[in-house]
Amino acid sequence: KEKFRNVPTIVRAPGRINFIGEHTDYNEGLVLPAAINREIWIALAPNQTDQCRLFSLDLKESHSVSVDELLPGKEWPNYIQGVLHGIKQIGFPLSGVDVVISGNIPVGAGLSSSAALSCGFGVGYSHVFGLDLARLAVAKIGQYAEHNFVGVKCGIMDQYASLFGKKNHALLLDCKTLEHQAVPFDFPELEILLVDTKVKHSLAESAYNNRREACELGLTVIRRKYDVSFLREVSPAMLNDMKEDFPDDIFRRCDYVVKEMERTRKAVQFLKQRDIKNFGKLLYETHEGLSRDYEVSCPEADFLVNLAKASRKIFGARMMGGGFGGCTINLIEKDSTADFIDEVKHQYSETFKKEPAFHVVSLADGVEVVA
Repeated sequence: KEKFRNVPTIVRAPGRINFIGEHTDYNEGLVLPAAINREIWIALAPNQTDQCRLFSLDLKESHSVSVDELLPGKEWPNYIQGVLHGIKQIGFPLSGVDVVISGNIPVGAGLSSSAALSCGFGVGYSHVFGLDLARLAVAKIGQYAEHNFVGVKCGIMDQYASLFGKKNHALLLDCKTLEHQAVPFDFPELEILLVDTKVKHSLAESAYNNRREACELGLTVIRRKYDVSFLREVSPAMLNDMKEDFPDDIFRRCDYVVKEMERTRKAVQFLKQRDIKNFGKLLYETHEGLSRDYEVSCPEADFLVNLAKASRKIFGARMMGGGFGGCTINLIEKDSTADFIDEVKHQYSETFKKEPAFHVVSLADGVEVVA
């Protein structure tokens, strides 16, 4: 109201965690994410011009762009521009809008602040202009923005989790059919503790896209003998049958993905049985694969997971997100959280000469128009 002299619509858009199923989404596989109670808040109002006028309350930055001159780039306004361009691509005329953004999702921690921004804006824009976009359409538009305006060839998990999240539930998402099943995750005795390495990653850098290219290269090898469309259709037996045809690093990338698909299936069964012990073991296995075979971890994340392994109060831990920094996720007994935080603060700062950050999160509902 102060900035634009208008009464806005308010949208809440959550970040996400992913319990298991890392780097499987762009292989049309299974993932198990959940929306969390860290969110971006977006205020929007039509302005009867051709300008999209943006203001970040946290960064104290203003940007203005014509809806007829949308440009790619690496900054936060380019996500908004990508969403607008995606909406235009599916046949809707664009109108000017005033937008104010604030939030508490740590940027660079692997909690999908960019997906929350894109999807929250997409839902808000659809609402204020009466476009009636389905949530799945908004998810695809958010992914389009990442691919074509920011340069990250991400899967659709982040956008989907932000939009479809359900309180106290994880989502078993099939990235091929784009259908999900809500799986209860309600363990009052546990907390979900995220430890931020404070190693800032940029998924737009080459390493993330290189992993995707490695999976595609692996598929071309497998197709010499087997009729498959995606790595999700490849069994361990098929992969091992052709091991001699693979460069070593490409085989290890594909082997990790195939095994991670199976771990995700098992994880859902353990959750349904309320078997948090075996569920947690799978998280440790995933981290080992991400670190050793997929090679997207970093010394800081490995250090934190090893600390967690040494504690009997932590059922499972792993690095989370695209890699090369960000957070570890830890499933910890509630009464042990404070002691573990103290231990990590001491050992991590002594080893790496910097302080980690800590976030206790709970599972939340997806994007919603709140006012």
